Amino acid sequence: MKLSALSARAPKKLDKEHTKTETAMLIARIAELQKVLYAQRHYSLLVILQGLDASGKDGLISKVFQGVNPLGCDVKAFKAPTEEELEHDFLWRIHRHTPARGMIQIFNRSHYEDVLVPRVQKHIDAKELKKRFDHINAFERLLEDNNTVVLKFYLHISREEQHERLLERKNNPKKFWKHSDGDWETRKKWSGYMKAYEDVFTHCNNPEWKIIPADQNWYKEYLAAMHIVSALEKLKLEYPKAAKPR
Repeated sequence: MKLSALSARAPKKLDKEHTKTETAMLIARIAELQKVLYAQRHYSLLVILQGLDASGKDGLISKVFQGVNPLGCDVKAFKAPTEEELEHDFLWRIHRHTPARGMIQIFNRSHYEDVLVPRVQKHIDAKELKKRFDHINAFERLLEDNNTVVLKFYLHISREEQHERLLERKNNPKKFWKHSDGDWETRKKWSGYMKAYEDVFTHCNNPEWKIIPADQNWYKEYLAAMHIVSALEKLKLEYPKAAKPR
């Protein structure tokens, strides 16, 4: 798969307002399904969000999960590993935050950072990269064997749109807090990250990655909500029956 061959925008014939209406209905459906998921406590859902800087991970979380009960949903943003985390295997800090039964857990970045950043910065070689792919595949199988549904979203932003959004972070006072000079340095390695992601999609594709065009927020939110609803509706969700009186 070549990311450069994939559009980061919605199909031209797609009606924006109709799609936004559909998204609202999907968001409401997620809230309904989450209530049963939380009450039943048999399954859990892990949503993994990956994407380059300014691809809209934060915005997707706040929009798509706005109706869920906070008691049954948690978000973890993974940044550069701490000194303590570096003393352990690369999955140690991840496994601690996987969802308990009944919960929805959202990862804003994830264990995939450990096969992206070190590779592009040439901190690991091909042999170590292969080992990490294998460990990730085994880790995700373990989660699925424990009734955790794993959804993996790559937010596919174009280079042009990312440039506009990074500029906005510098020029819009309400977005100053998002600005980082490091994002511009990472942008210089665009081709390296594209190749790294393409290899991730090849070697760690079970469960399958969902490539989400991310240049238009309304379309990105629609696709993510649609996939989440579809995954939850495939489960045998039902409210627990009342206990029989003694």
